Amino acid sequence: MTDANERTPTRKKDGRAVPSSRTSGTTHQRKREDDRPGIWIAYGKLLRKFRLAAGYSQEALAPLLGYSPEQVASVEQGRRPAKAPFTEAAERVLDAGGVLATLQEDVDFARLPAFFRDFVLLEMEAVSRFGYDPLLVPGLLQTEAYARALFEGHVPMLDEDAVEDNVDIRLTRQKLLSKSPLVDFSFVIGEAALRQELGGPDTMREQYRHLLAVGKLRNVAIQVVPIGSGFHPGLHGSMVLVETLEQQQYGYFESQNIGHVVSDAKHVSTFALRYGKLRSQALNVEESAAFIRHLAGER
Repeated sequence: MTDANERTPTRKKDGRAVPSSRTSGTTHQRKREDDRPGIWIAYGKLLRKFRLAAGYSQEALAPLLGYSPEQVASVEQGRRPAKAPFTEAAERVLDAGGVLATLQEDVDFARLPAFFRDFVLLEMEAVSRFGYDPLLVPGLLQTEAYARALFEGHVPMLDEDAVEDNVDIRLTRQKLLSKSPLVDFSFVIGEAALRQELGGPDTMREQYRHLLAVGKLRNVAIQVVPIGSGFHPGLHGSMVLVETLEQQQYGYFESQNIGHVVSDAKHVSTFALRYGKLRSQALNVEESAAFIRHLAGER
């Protein structure tokens, strides 16, 4: 390996090696650019095309969209993804005819962590999704403040843009709760997850109230496993079960930002057996709501 400051050698026609003007730092920068998702690059090229056709410079367009020229440039270069509000504004100002909006779902998908994408593809086609979370409120049920507190505590530390991006991704996924046709959701949550304070008392009270509100949706069931329940199948760790439109069943679990989709029928059957027993040992829906109201300081 070469030293970080060493220049990459090139060769003249006579075969003599001479230093190249390209440093390893430039190589690393190019590698980062090459890692840009293709859909971000394609979106950026279309945005630039629409911008030029409308006769705007980046500096002139930026305030009309409510963003800085640097942000517009980053989106055009595919270095950062366009979020839904950006796309909505660009469609309106540039009269893009829905072209950019059509790409938004794919742009959002490319923002997801690589380890999570295979599961999200299954989740998007699910007719049912059953999950158990022992230590944290499930991502699909998190408030913005709770999610932000979680990402602000991430190790290694995330910069502010990364925190905001992760929060936005998490909140965007929550559209699954109300998509049509409705998905049948079951969430079993460990009491420890509800008592683990993130973001302070106000954040937790808001989170409890949000759980109560979402639990009133007719396609959502929320149950709590109290501490002190003795042995239960959830002690093996978190798990998710999904069934797709084709009646295919899959399991999923993750730890330390490493996720695994389980497709083997025998293992998925074990997940289903454990989840069924766990659900029967948890407080029922009404008891769970009363438990969460108590934590929120409500009667």
